[in-house]
Amino acid sequence: MKMKNRMRKKLMVMSAAAVMGVSLFASSPLAMASAGENNKKEKKPRFEFGLIADAQYCDCEPAGTRYYRESLDKLSAAAQTLNQHNLAFTVQLGDIIDRDVESFSEIIPVYNQVEGKKYSVLGNHDFPVPTDKVIDILEMPKQYYDFSHKGFRFVVLDTNDLSLYANPEGSEKYNQALSLYEQLKASGAENAQTWNGGLSQNQITWLEGVLKDAEANEEKVIVFGHMPIYPKNNHNVWNDEYLIKVMESAGNVVAYFNGHNHVGNYARKNGIYYVNFQGMVETEESNAYSVIKIFKDRIEIDGFGREPDRVLDLKKIKEHK
Repeated sequence: MKMKNRMRKKLMVMSAAAVMGVSLFASSPLAMASAGENNKKEKKPRFEFGLIADAQYCDCEPAGTRYYRESLDKLSAAAQTLNQHNLAFTVQLGDIIDRDVESFSEIIPVYNQVEGKKYSVLGNHDFPVPTDKVIDILEMPKQYYDFSHKGFRFVVLDTNDLSLYANPEGSEKYNQALSLYEQLKASGAENAQTWNGGLSQNQITWLEGVLKDAEANEEKVIVFGHMPIYPKNNHNVWNDEYLIKVMESAGNVVAYFNGHNHVGNYARKNGIYYVNFQGMVETEESNAYSVIKIFKDRIEIDGFGREPDRVLDLKKIKEHK
């Protein structure tokens, strides 16, 4: 009996020593430094980029909640904030003007106050002149294009490709747009609006090729478009369901970012996040723009003004796949 008691006491001492050892190691400078490094890695993004939607500038009187002239000051204020961040690039999601070609010469210098690389998306209000001239004015490489940065492929779509405002009446694309619009109208689709548009088959074929190339390069994909595609809304791209199928089939698209619907929207479907950013032109004083932070396991949207903060968990994407 005495022998058993001595053994029990010995085991208790060994167990306590083991616990103390772990506790001592956990509180040691080496362990604390290691934990600090891990926390630092979790907090520091791989890169950041700026995002602006629907400045829609015009030297015009306000209409409803749209204060066109105020967009100059709002965009300038956004530039000052964005320049405080180490941004890889900045994207404006379309409708940088509202209607007049002269507005480009006033708003673009303000957009250029944002330091670093800048990219533009074509919006439905950006066509007081033909598409080719708008591309030149905005210094875009093409009507739709893509670029890569640190393991991500960024795809810029033209959701006005088939539309009744960006194509000359009687042209092949105009006729295709009219046919698509009339089909949607006849079916009672809520996005059968003349201020929406769609993607041509040529653009969709191009997109499929880009997504395959991104897969071969093991890149995650973020797609930019002016118009939303999900959830259902009267602002959506005309062939929204087709575009969703293309992106879901690719398996590497993690997010679709857009403007157009000024009140904003948010949803997640089959592993893809859909974020509709709010329009800068809305309200007399409040602003709306964002800094997007890319981490290994998540995307953080740091919203300014009316734009809310969001966290898009990329681990959920992996679970879905």
